[in-house]
Amino acid sequence: MKVDTHPDYTDMKVTCSCGATWQTGSTLSKDLHVEVCSSCHPFYTGKQKIVDTAGRVEKFNQKYGSRIPGKVSA
Repeated sequence: MKVDTHPDYTDMKVTCSCGATWQTGSTLSKDLHVEVCSSCHPFYTGKQKIVDTAGRVEKFNQKYGSRIPGKVSA
């Protein structure tokens, strides 16, 4: 077998934007920063968080908010 084929596997620190940190193993040689993790992801927390960039969500709701299929507007 060839020698030194695989990269080194070391411990690294992962930091989420919510502030959670944990140690994991990786071939990446530097620490990692992620935007969402299991502590803040809506699927795991049950809370919906919408990041509205330049009012796009509000613009969509104004344009299509009353046109929900299967619902009759009163």
